[in-house]
Amino acid sequence: MCTSATTCLARILAPVLMIALLVTTAAVQGKPSGPRPVTFDVIIRDGDVYDGTGGPAVHGDVGITGDRIAAIGDLKGATATTTIDAKGLAVAPGFINMLSHSEVSLIVDGRSMGEIKQGITTQIFGELSMGPLNEEMKQRIIANQGDIKFDIQWTTLSEYLTWLEKHGVSQNVASFIGAQTVREYVIGLEDKPPTPDQLEKMRGLVRREMEAGALGVTTALIYPPAFFARTEELIELCKVAAKYKGKYSVHMRSEGNRLIEAIEETIRISREAGLPAEIYHLKAAGQSNWPKMDRAIAMIDDARRKGLKITADMYMYLAGGTGLDAAMPPWVFDGGQEAAYKRLQDPATRNKIAAAIRTPTNDWENLYLLSGSPDKILLLGFKSEALKPLSGKTLAEVARMRGKDPVETIMDLVLEDRSRIGTIYFLMSEENIRKQLRQPWVSFGSDGSSVAPEGVFRKASVHPRFYGNFARLLGKYVRDEKLLPLEEAVRKLTGLPAGNLGLDRRGLLREGYYADVVAFDPQTIADRATFAKPHQYSQGFDTVLVNGAIEVEGGKLTDARSGRTVRHRP
Repeated sequence: MCTSATTCLARILAPVLMIALLVTTAAVQGKPSGPRPVTFDVIIRDGDVYDGTGGPAVHGDVGITGDRIAAIGDLKGATATTTIDAKGLAVAPGFINMLSHSEVSLIVDGRSMGEIKQGITTQIFGELSMGPLNEEMKQRIIANQGDIKFDIQWTTLSEYLTWLEKHGVSQNVASFIGAQTVREYVIGLEDKPPTPDQLEKMRGLVRREMEAGALGVTTALIYPPAFFARTEELIELCKVAAKYKGKYSVHMRSEGNRLIEAIEETIRISREAGLPAEIYHLKAAGQSNWPKMDRAIAMIDDARRKGLKITADMYMYLAGGTGLDAAMPPWVFDGGQEAAYKRLQDPATRNKIAAAIRTPTNDWENLYLLSGSPDKILLLGFKSEALKPLSGKTLAEVARMRGKDPVETIMDLVLEDRSRIGTIYFLMSEENIRKQLRQPWVSFGSDGSSVAPEGVFRKASVHPRFYGNFARLLGKYVRDEKLLPLEEAVRKLTGLPAGNLGLDRRGLLREGYYADVVAFDPQTIADRATFAKPHQYSQGFDTVLVNGAIEVEGGKLTDARSGRTVRHRP
């Protein structure tokens, strides 16, 4: 019996206070505030927790309730519906792929096997966008489809992202709006500047997508029709994105002979439009251009000291991947692919194209010459069944098989296949890769699609970065070569890109943040995909959660499909 009201109150509150004391622990991010739940949906126990800020790991547990991180620290007194043993594992925020081309692959396979099994929980679409599309653009996309066939059930970029989420994806997705997509929508595929009325329509399309959650404006300036856009046009579109606190991301006009001038253009757009700029897949392409990387880094550092937010991302390979058609001058594609095929059928125009390919130039990015040799140009994916046996052969091999000059072979193959023809160009130096990845403002992107060694994806070879980019960083460059401490690599994979993009409550392990989490073994993590045999998953990733749901458990896919559209909000 209580002897007083105070005693009764104390007896009533005692169990509550004991529970609160039991589950209130010292957190990785300072002292926790308030009591913790006794039971979580998921507890990841006994791991080395890297929070994504670049700080050292702290041994402890991560408690998850619903789609959020609820507690970090010593949770020995708590229970959970699901407990994951992370002993000996690194526990980190889910990785962010700063440059993904999975827009189409996710339509046919939302599991995203090649990337979810590398710990990637958020994909950022860039260089082009899946909207806005008019009817003519839709018809072109369908006509040019290769192995992957799909219907287009959306018109705007925002509608595409909503469609993707409803059909189920394993990762979060977000996208920039493509300046070249907007250009094609309003102007078409011709090499001509917009009229004032057309430019205003282009601004309106950017405004609409920014209001719907696009991250900003992106473009790929070596490819037509983006190549046809002048700097002033891009500045005007970026000014619209800047009003919504958006960003500018760019495959620059040159990564080779005019690398320095291309960086100058990027800095100018950032400065005059008033928004941050991200340089996609930073590189110095072509052996004669490798020494330019020091100056490129110095230019970016100088711009950052002056207050401009210039950042970059990269992949961990010596070869880039694009189309074989990129070995031809952009004027060939003035008016689109059908116009290009007509030019390739005309003997006089073919001679002009061949001469342009063979002639060193600063007017366009000549990937044929930058590679240095047709032996360093690897053919991957063909649309035509008759040409598919050539997949995995070099341009030099195919030219010898056909008894043709390599330049003539380029034109013949593009005309025969009536497609871009997926191609790998060996362009970069190992020294520059090591130099770039140590820069504090560099994050990482695969510049590829998320595929699987099965089904439609086996019909073509791919770049090994599709399967191994992030594992290669953590295995080869962090563990084996010790070029970065693990905590700094985690920051570059998580907190840095999330901060650059302004992603809401993602990229860090903090209470209240979305529970995008990866647990991996730093001692066994490795990429297995090679240029000869690319369709191989990476190893060492034990557990991946997206929005609190387990997508990978014990290295095996659960197919939870818990990904969401991440929309930018100013």
